[in-house]
Amino acid sequence: MTANGCSFNGGCCYQIVESCNGCDRVKAYEGGWYCTVAPDPSAKWKNGNCNMATHVAMESTEKAQKVNPIKASKRMKK
Repeated sequence: MTANGCSFNGGCCYQIVESCNGCDRVKAYEGGWYCTVAPDPSAKWKNGNCNMATHVAMESTEKAQKVNPIKASKRMKK
């Protein structure tokens, strides 16, 4: 959605869903509140969190590496 209107789906952008409240990419226009990134915000939230949401913190899924104790003891000897 821009000031000139919407170019999605024949000029029809959809208003934000409840999950979008608090996002920095949401702006108010004449017809209501619209997302500046996604013309259909409900599709972005369909499979979990929206990847463009600024108000949702992404958790790091980094795993600790497993250390082989034999190799670690050999490194300590050097």
